[in-house]
Amino acid sequence: MDLAMFSQIAEITNSLYLSSAAAVRGEKIRSLGITHIINVTLEIPNLQLPNLECIQIRIDDSPSASLGLYFDRCADKINMVDRKGGKTLVHCVAGVSRSASICIAYLMKYHRLTLEQAYRHVKRRRSVIHPNVGFWRQLIDYERRLFGRTTVKMVESSIGWIPDVYYQETKTNFKVSSRGKR
Repeated sequence: MDLAMFSQIAEITNSLYLSSAAAVRGEKIRSLGITHIINVTLEIPNLQLPNLECIQIRIDDSPSASLGLYFDRCADKINMVDRKGGKTLVHCVAGVSRSASICIAYLMKYHRLTLEQAYRHVKRRRSVIHPNVGFWRQLIDYERRLFGRTTVKMVESSIGWIPDVYYQETKTNFKVSSRGKR
């Protein structure tokens, strides 16, 4: 695993960035021209800088957390900021699960990428992303709502239910049963 990635801000699109909380530093935010931050944590306070708008989505990184309730709100905000010429940074504690899920939802809604395409796009730009299983279920439901179909399914493995994209990435580590999806 690339530990340096945890202190970096990844450019997802020309107006959307993703990082951990540790990477959120005033000088870096200013140098990238970031105008808005979406903080998806319970415990990390918002960065206070002039001309920087922050919103906080107080949610835990737990498979039972209802992050999907915020997909549209966050995607709409990112899109509005982009249309006005601004840039948005989305972060959570590690920049791995909650914030990555928000970026994926935005790419599906406004760039019309499938869930699989959006996941792979974000993964190429920030290799450490790994949304939790509950967030995957919510992203699958969101894709079905947006497009009427899904491109990722949950499969049973030796460690429980996982998205098939995880299985494809680590085929040698998991045994998937033939029982299919949830």
